[in-house]
Amino acid sequence: MNMKGRMALILVCCLMAAAPAFAKTVKWNLAMTWNSTLTPLATPPVKLAKLVSDMTGGQFVIRVEGAEKHKAPLEILDMTKGGQYEMGHTASYYWKGKDATTAIFTTVPFGMNMAEQEAWLFYGGGMELMQKCYDKFGVYAFPGGNTGVQMGGWFRKEIKSVDDLKGLKMRIPSVAGEVFAKLGVNVTNIAPGELYTSLDRGTIDALEWVGPGMDIKMGFHKIAPYYYAGWHEPASDMQFLINKKAFDSLPPEFQAILKTAIQAVSADMFYDNFAQSAEAWSKMKTEFPNIKVMTFPEPVLQAMKKATDEVLNDYAAKDPLFKEVLESQKAFMAKGREWTKMSELYYLQQSEKVNK
Repeated sequence: MNMKGRMALILVCCLMAAAPAFAKTVKWNLAMTWNSTLTPLATPPVKLAKLVSDMTGGQFVIRVEGAEKHKAPLEILDMTKGGQYEMGHTASYYWKGKDATTAIFTTVPFGMNMAEQEAWLFYGGGMELMQKCYDKFGVYAFPGGNTGVQMGGWFRKEIKSVDDLKGLKMRIPSVAGEVFAKLGVNVTNIAPGELYTSLDRGTIDALEWVGPGMDIKMGFHKIAPYYYAGWHEPASDMQFLINKKAFDSLPPEFQAILKTAIQAVSADMFYDNFAQSAEAWSKMKTEFPNIKVMTFPEPVLQAMKKATDEVLNDYAAKDPLFKEVLESQKAFMAKGREWTKMSELYYLQQSEKVNK
């Protein structure tokens, strides 16, 4: 072999050594509860797919499919468990009917705020408990983005007393739905794509969604003028669900890349939602001055809290894992809330005094 041939062989060997040591491209599919246009809920999976592709040089490809395509927004867990999709992006409390414990990993009424909840998940044992819950379904579960405190919903009429809740037709999911049902509300859980039409046609009298950044896209403010502050979802985590067999079959490098990307896009969703809500509320209050931002009267809040405790304690009495998770959250919140008040609450109170 001449010198030119030897140089060419050396170059080929060097390129082969430098190339990623993966035999073939991995192609996955991810199904979302949300329509593709419903940002920022639908944003983390899209950003995840790009990050994973970028970090693997295009050798790990995730195709994201919105609910407008697969037509099964409330079946993400089953589709991921069954392997129709390797991944799903959804909210854990949609599976309360299968296992009530799943609901706690999204949020509970009067529970932890976003900082407290994420700290509990990553540093207070929450991740281990969440996986303990999801093991029975054959999937891995990871936080998939947090909205922070969600608004209490859009109402056609003002709520002045507990009696005003009786007979009200409202879309509100999970534990909060059970709480309102105890107080006489006719509760329903409607898929996101059907909410505006249901409110517009009077099928429901009220609904909760998320906050200004997402609500403005839905147009609820054009129908129901009373916008109530939150109580039911103080820190709503979305979830990435991953089929265990699919994940376990990945090369270790791809597993690490996927988990790192999940944590990055999950954190980003909170920032994105906060920015969009601030911008959206500025627009909404200007264009629709009839919107009335409300807080529930204290007797109503007290009734909500009492009913919440009854619902949660009832589940805890029936399910040891539910009780274990609930007690873990309460213990962490007892410590975390003291710091939240010292840092965030007292800062806001002092700041408001001098920034009037």
